[in-house]
Amino acid sequence: MYAVIAIQGHQYIVQEGTEITVDRLQDAAEGASVSFDTVLCAFDEAGKKVSVGTPYVTWAKVTAKVVANNKWKKTRVLKFQSKKRYQRIKWFRPHQTVLSIEKVAA
Repeated sequence: MYAVIAIQGHQYIVQEGTEITVDRLQDAAEGASVSFDTVLCAFDEAGKKVSVGTPYVTWAKVTAKVVANNKWKKTRVLKFQSKKRYQRIKWFRPHQTVLSIEKVAA
């Protein structure tokens, strides 16, 4: 069973046993269980049965376990003005949460 879920403004296609990396979930500690009711679409492996929500599928639910809270690799942010000899370099590392999908109930 596959499902399309919305987490913090992003959409993810999930299946039982997969791991996804999302933006940091503030209330989730490592090892905690998290459930999502914002299922946009649910469909089986063969693709014969598809349920599309308006906007959500009310009877579907996805349960996940928090594997880790970590940071992503460094990204360089360059700010400059041409012909003024001005440039400034900053580094940015976004916080992320790794989720392991345990159950897709649809």
